[in-house]
Amino acid sequence: MATVKTLSKVVGMFFIVGIFLCSNAMAENKFEKEAESENTAVKLLREVVKGDYKTLTAKELKELIAAKKDILIIDTMPYEDSYKKEHIPGAKQFLFPIPDMVTWDTKETGGKTQEDYQALLGADKGKQIIIYCGFVKCTRSHNGAVWAKKLGYTNVYRQPGGIFAWKGEGFETEKSE
Repeated sequence: MATVKTLSKVVGMFFIVGIFLCSNAMAENKFEKEAESENTAVKLLREVVKGDYKTLTAKELKELIAAKKDILIIDTMPYEDSYKKEHIPGAKQFLFPIPDMVTWDTKETGGKTQEDYQALLGADKGKQIIIYCGFVKCTRSHNGAVWAKKLGYTNVYRQPGGIFAWKGEGFETEKSE
């Protein structure tokens, strides 16, 4: 009988130690995830401040579309690899690079010029323009928003969650042929 009691205690201790180790592993993971979230949030905030544009969520963009607001939506992802396969309904495509594009570089914009971008944005410098890319860590949309501001557009928004947040909300996408 003493052996069964001892064995039960040992098994119970292993069970408790196992739970403790699992909860510690989850706690460390929780803290690591929070640190990653913080780094992403601060990086995004610094980009927004530096670019002097506004932000909105995928849900807010969906509301603007549903209300039939006069907006221009720009997808800054590569045409063949992304935009053609799926994009936010009504979005126009204009490629921007991931690294900061301080000076215009046609090698980074698919051969397109500043004038091409300005033609896409249109003559109304006050029109609401929403620019997105793939996901929060992608900075193509930051470049698109910065260049819209540099060209004198005043109502520029970045939807930082991009197509991933759009799909994460369960919203429909469209394809190009």
